[in-house]
Amino acid sequence: ITYGSGPVSGHFIRDDVRIGDLFVREFTLAEVVNTTGLRGYDTWKFDGVFGLAFRRISLGGVPTLMQRLAKTGQLEELVFGFYLGKGGDDGELVFGGVNPEHVDGDFAYVDLNLVAWWSVPLEAVRVGQRLRLTSTPMVIVDSGTSLLAGPEDDVARVARSLGAVEISGMYFVMCDAEVPSLTFVIGGKPYVMEKEDLILKAAGGACILGMQTTGANSQLPMWILGNVFMRKYYVQFDWGRQRLGFARARHAPDNFV
Repeated sequence: ITYGSGPVSGHFIRDDVRIGDLFVREFTLAEVVNTTGLRGYDTWKFDGVFGLAFRRISLGGVPTLMQRLAKTGQLEELVFGFYLGKGGDDGELVFGGVNPEHVDGDFAYVDLNLVAWWSVPLEAVRVGQRLRLTSTPMVIVDSGTSLLAGPEDDVARVARSLGAVEISGMYFVMCDAEVPSLTFVIGGKPYVMEKEDLILKAAGGACILGMQTTGANSQLPMWILGNVFMRKYYVQFDWGRQRLGFARARHAPDNFV
């Protein structure tokens, strides 16, 4: 399997999987035995990847966890919801629904345009009043991607409009600079990322933005909304209705922006 961070190899095994009160017997998963191609794997704080997309992109066409859970009837709804904490707060993954305590307002739903990844049509990418891009037709929401990622040309134009400088694949702005908002228009609604949402960390007087390119080898022209986006917006992954739901995430009061 080849990920954005490099290839791994191994073999299929079967094992029982338990997540809270959920149980799947003899679930087929990939046991990785060679991680030498993964960049930085020895520093990662997790042990594996928990795939929650669709069978169309499952290696070997093996059933996905959501498929197995749907067959068992254990879920009240064929939905899972992600909340990502801020400032060191814990995140949460809920199967069978969402946690309303972490949702601020109503969900806006958008039907999937490709039932493989969690992908929906992307109407536009805007940077303040300076730039509007409409050349990339789809966006994927992916908890396994840390940053915002897009096609090289799109990201270069967005970076220039944000006043960012690219150094070794990372994008920097001066921490005291005025930075316009970055907006993704999905399902007719604007999802706005302000400067404070985009900054990962400070390095001296410069701040690193949570943005990167998908690389020249990307299979399709698309943006990926990773953890940077998902900290601000609670995402409901509706497997049964094949749609995504977006709502503002509700964080603890002293962390809410």
